[in-house]
Amino acid sequence: MTSRDHDVVLHGATGFVGRLTARHLAAHAGDARVALSGRSKDKLLALRDELGVDWPVLVVDAADPGSLVELAASTTAVATTVGPFAKHGLPLVRACAEAGTSYADLTGEVLFVRDSAAAAHDRATVTGARIVHAAGFDSVPSDLGVLLLHERVVADGEGTLEETVLVLNSVRGGVSGGTIDSMRTQFDIVKADPALGRVLADPYALSPDRTAEPDLGPEDEGRLPTRDPLLGRWVAPFAMAPFNTRIIRRSNALQDHAYGPGFRYREVMGVGRSPVAPVLAAAVAAGLGGLSVGMALPLTRLLLDRVLPRPGSGPPENVQHGGHFSLEVHTITSTGARYVATVAAQGDPGYAGTAVMLGESALCLGVDRLSSAGGVLTPAVAMGDHLAARLRARGFELSVSRIS
Repeated sequence: MTSRDHDVVLHGATGFVGRLTARHLAAHAGDARVALSGRSKDKLLALRDELGVDWPVLVVDAADPGSLVELAASTTAVATTVGPFAKHGLPLVRACAEAGTSYADLTGEVLFVRDSAAAAHDRATVTGARIVHAAGFDSVPSDLGVLLLHERVVADGEGTLEETVLVLNSVRGGVSGGTIDSMRTQFDIVKADPALGRVLADPYALSPDRTAEPDLGPEDEGRLPTRDPLLGRWVAPFAMAPFNTRIIRRSNALQDHAYGPGFRYREVMGVGRSPVAPVLAAAVAAGLGGLSVGMALPLTRLLLDRVLPRPGSGPPENVQHGGHFSLEVHTITSTGARYVATVAAQGDPGYAGTAVMLGESALCLGVDRLSSAGGVLTPAVAMGDHLAARLRARGFELSVSRIS
């Protein structure tokens, strides 16, 4: 037991993903001391009654720095769903870093993670706070998949990772209104300061020391439909790649580039092997490009805002439970060996799956005995095999096979 009142506080518990995460914790938290946090006491009490638990409720407003300081001081770990994080996240990050309280969120915002590292990394290393961004579908499957590859390759004595590519083979689920709102916010930030567009374009934007990164030449960002040379099949751009790839490169840098001096990483979406695969790849690329352009232009932005999911909304339960995702991470090592990691789970990845990942991350940070130091970290660096074991216990597949 610690001197803190709680092991885990779930902040933003009455939002859409917050409620799903609370439901997961109610089923799987065991003896962990959990509390629910948010702006409305009435909504928190109603959620507690719905869950059938006797957890404390904490009335905390993200706009009130004083209440965030009290929140951070009361617990070993905080998990938050309150976004967009560029608008609401930094005060809680700073409070947790100061209090030595671990933290997990669902951000997919490069600029926010970069700001968080600048504001809190040094202090968190002193206090021992593990500040963990991207603890949902962004970017747990990617981050753990690469980590497990690295561990297997080292165990087999097959050198280091070199050309590495994640391919999303299958996915079914809805688009999160919170994710869309984060996209809106990031577009607005870049519009106000166009220089930040260059930051987003930098493959190593989240590296703790940009000058220490190896010079591997231009990075393949996977933004065009192509026949991937490592996979030997047609692929399309993956919408989450511009964020996930930077998280994985941060993981590598925080581990003193343990993945290898020739580690190159990209993410793509599989479109099958049929004769129409090139057409499908082009259609996906065009759709993602059209969405980006539409979000950037005022008139089309107004139209998109009317049809895209709103923050706090989500699909019905049958859609959540009927969803799934399956991805593979392929690599060639410095000795020429080839491996593949598989990460897969049932449940809509952006909602049901993310609630599991965030909930287990919160328990990992709040309850498990972790060996990682403090700082603004990533899921792989902060929790690694502990989180992988927890997710396997919840039905996730996380495996590695040698293929040649």
